Amino acid sequence: MEMKFCQSCGMPLTDENKGTNADGSLNEDYCIYCYKDGQFLQDITMEQMIEHCAQFTDEINKQSGQNLTVEQAKDMMRQFFPNLKRWKQS
Repeated sequence: MEMKFCQSCGMPLTDENKGTNADGSLNEDYCIYCYKDGQFLQDITMEQMIEHCAQFTDEINKQSGQNLTVEQAKDMMRQFFPNLKRWKQS
């Protein structure tokens, strides 16, 4: 099964952490920390999201088995995030 990621913060998506649409159904693209009741919870830029997510570098390392510094994590996010639906330039 293909791993899905939140299209806003890049967090791995599971049925337990999916956000919700306006009608209360689960949203297939965004997590509960980014999206609720059909709306984004924060009005922020991609760079602000990267700064926010960088706080969780220890957790990212734990889950991925990597040993990234905060700056390395930010660099990876700067490469990954522009491919996510929320940040993709049309």
